[in-house]
Parts: sequence; structure tokens; C-alpha cells
Amino acid sequence: MSCDAPDRPEAHPEPERKESVVIGGIPASPSVETGGGARDLRTILAVQALRALLYGFGSILIGAELAHAGYSKAKVGLVLTAMLAGFAVMSVGVGTRGDRVGRRRLYAGLLFLMAGAGTVFAVTTWLPALIIAALTGTISVEANESGPITSLEQAMIPQTTAGLAWRNRAFARYNAIAYLFGSFGALAAGGPDFFRRYFPALPASQRFLLAFPVIGVAAAFLALRLSPQLERGEELTVQKRFPLVRSKRTVARLSALFAVDSFGGGFVVNTFIVYWFITKFHTSAEVMGLVFFVAGLLQAGSSIAAGWLGNRIGLLNTMVFTHLPSNVLLILVPFMPSLGLAVAMLLARFAISQMDVPARQAYVVSVVDPGERTAAASYTNTARYIVRPGGSALGGWLTGIWLAAPFVASGTLKIAYDLAIYASFRRLRESD
Repeated sequence: MSCDAPDRPEAHPEPERKESVVIGGIPASPSVETGGGARDLRTILAVQALRALLYGFGSILIGAELAHAGYSKAKVGLVLTAMLAGFAVMSVGVGTRGDRVGRRRLYAGLLFLMAGAGTVFAVTTWLPALIIAALTGTISVEANESGPITSLEQAMIPQTTAGLAWRNRAFARYNAIAYLFGSFGALAAGGPDFFRRYFPALPASQRFLLAFPVIGVAAAFLALRLSPQLERGEELTVQKRFPLVRSKRTVARLSALFAVDSFGGGFVVNTFIVYWFITKFHTSAEVMGLVFFVAGLLQAGSSIAAGWLGNRIGLLNTMVFTHLPSNVLLILVPFMPSLGLAVAMLLARFAISQMDVPARQAYVVSVVDPGERTAAASYTNTARYIVRPGGSALGGWLTGIWLAAPFVASGTLKIAYDLAIYASFRRLRESD
């Protein structure tokens, strides 16, 4: 298959061989260091850590507070659907206008918006206010791949690195930080209830969501320190009415395939997995909390490994050759005869299932023009956000037919995605 986009010049020329520096474990070329890339990358990773900590913390407390408010499943579903709708709408806006507004300015603005939306969840349980806050697209119950902010970060990271190998490692650490800090955030969410046993005068757990404005504002001020280097490529899109020209066919095909993968993932969201284990094995929520904490650590480690593997066998091969066996493991989970074996199979799946995420993010920005990276990241992410609720709804319906059906349906559909993307893009060259 021929590449939809013609050969392009590298975003950064190969630097002279000099002594390198290290950015959070990522060797950086001197040209990146002197251009502000090292500092910019550290800043983006720091913001990612703060956001993941907040999202992991909020994923537990927001769910708990919605339950304590007495909302029905339908109303809780409405808030969660509003979050996904906000992701989609705001991501399209970022893709269409992001480079015209300016990546750094929009990045800081979205982080300030996250601080404001989190404040709403901290001070009220009035449903219309929560829905409006959720529609900003800046509140998430997942630490990784969370809305328009993620799309901007994915477009900016290539501007901080020189060459494909450095970029792959940067994306690997970017995702590892999300999984790691998201896990610690979820673990910290149990703190208010724990300490209230000894200090009954502590505020209600909902008030601890005021961490959103505090950390959100701090993250926004960090974003304001980013250098003008991150705006590179802006001049290539500012004159276009539509920000995708040479890469539009590639992005459209990738978006369609990523939508299939996300739809399949919607069958087995973490909430369903917890429900399934409790229903079949009568395990406790505490045990499942520990399982998902360990899963987060495994995902963080596998993200680092994904960067190493991507540099050796290629990004597409990393995506497919790790994702496909993980989906076989997913199908096997409901057929395990004991809790221990089922948990072991699930953790084995988590250990490799997310290796495709940093590879996928790096792949998208590697097969499009530099000036079209913001739009490409935004549109491919939007395709994932739009279809995921449909997968969750269908998975709930399948559960009523056969408890194991969501696992089988999800694994089968995601295997089909793996085969399709490999067949479609195996000849498309990855570019610096």
C-alpha cells in the first residue's frame, strides 16, 4: 500500500554527535536541549503526572459522591456520557482550531478550565451543574487518554524530541507516568474515609475534590512556561480552512480502525470487570481495588517496554504483536475455574494490553505531516471517544444473555482490529 502523505522533511535535522543529556530517563540530543526541548518535555510530563493523580483520585471520589447523592444509574450514566461527549466535542475543536489559537495558550486554558470544572464537582451535587462541568471535556475518570488535553500533549511531544527513537521513548514514559500516578491517585482516594475514623471532624469526602482547582491551577502555570518551539508546524496549517490536507485519508482510516478497537474495549470497562468478579467469585471490592492497583503498576512498566520494543521492531508491529495476544488472554478470563487463575489471567492481560497505547500515539504523529499532528491526534482520539459508550451499552445487554459474553465479544472484535490495521498499514513508512 502506498503512503497517503508524500515524503516530508524531518521536523528537526539530525544533530551533531555530542555528549547527550538525560530527560527523566530519556537521552536527549544537544539540539533539543539548547532549543528548550528538554525543559518542555519535563514540563509536559509533570503536567501529565498532576493530571493523572487528579483523575485517579477523582475517579473514586466522583463515583462515590454520585452514589451518596442518591442518583440512579441512569443519572450517573448521564454524567459519564457528558464526560465522553465533552471529550469528543472539545477534541474536535482542538483539532480544528488548536494551532490557530496556539498550542501553549490553549493548553494552559484547558488546564484552567479543568480547575474550574473540578471545583463544580467539589461544591455541588446539582445534576445540571455536574453535566455542564462534565461537558468541558476536562474531567475524566481515566488517567490515560483523557480528552482534548491529551490530544494537545500528543501533538506537542514530537516538538520536544529529535528523531523517531527519542519520540518513541518519550511517549512510553508519558503513558507510564499516567498509569503510575493514576494508580496512586486512586489509592489516595481512600484516605479521607480512613482518616475520618480517627479525625471525625474532617470535611466531607466531596470537599477533597478541591484538589482539582489547586493542582489544576499549578499545572496551568507550568504550561505557561513552555517555549515557542512547541508551536512549530503552526505555519503549515494556519492558512488552511481544514487542518488536514495531505494526511486526511490516512487519518480517516486510522480513526475508523481505532473506533473499532475502542468500541470493543467498551464491552469490558473496569466497572464491568469488578462486577463480573464479584458476581462469579463473590470477591470483595477491596480485593478488586488491589488488583487494579497492581494492574496500574504493570501498565506503567509495560509502557516503558513499549518504547524499547517500538525502536526495535517498529511501532505498528509493537501495536499488533502485543495487543493481539492480550485479547486472547481477555477471552480466556471468564473460563478460568478459580479466582486465583482468573486474576492471574487478567493481570497477564493488563501486563501487555496497553503496550499499544504509546506505540499508537507515536505512530499517529509519525505518519502525518508535522503541521497536521494536532488535528490527527484530536480526530483519532475523538473517534475513540464517540463509540465507547455504545460498546458499554451493548456489553451490558450481552451480560443478560451470558455473563462471559462481553469478554468474548470484546476480545474477538479487538483481534479483528489488530488484523485489519496490520493488513492496512504494514507498508506505511514511519517518519521522523
